[in-house]
Amino acid sequence: MSGGKLKLGALEDDTPVKVTLDLPASVHRDLVAYAQMLASQTGGKPAEPAKLAPRMLERFMATDRVFVRGRRGRGA
Repeated sequence: MSGGKLKLGALEDDTPVKVTLDLPASVHRDLVAYAQMLASQTGGKPAEPAKLAPRMLERFMATDRVFVRGRRGRGA
């Protein structure tokens, strides 16, 4: 193997991290309602709010232009 750099950089640690948080009852009800609506659209069964929330947060951050630009600016 030559001494050149590989195209890939370091791999990020994607080990799940357990986070516990308290949600207002109204937010929990909305998560349950969202899961039910999603299930009716996809033909599946409603997801637990704990499974749904991380996907929603991921989507939110990925589509927040200011956040994405800020991360790009700091090289993350």
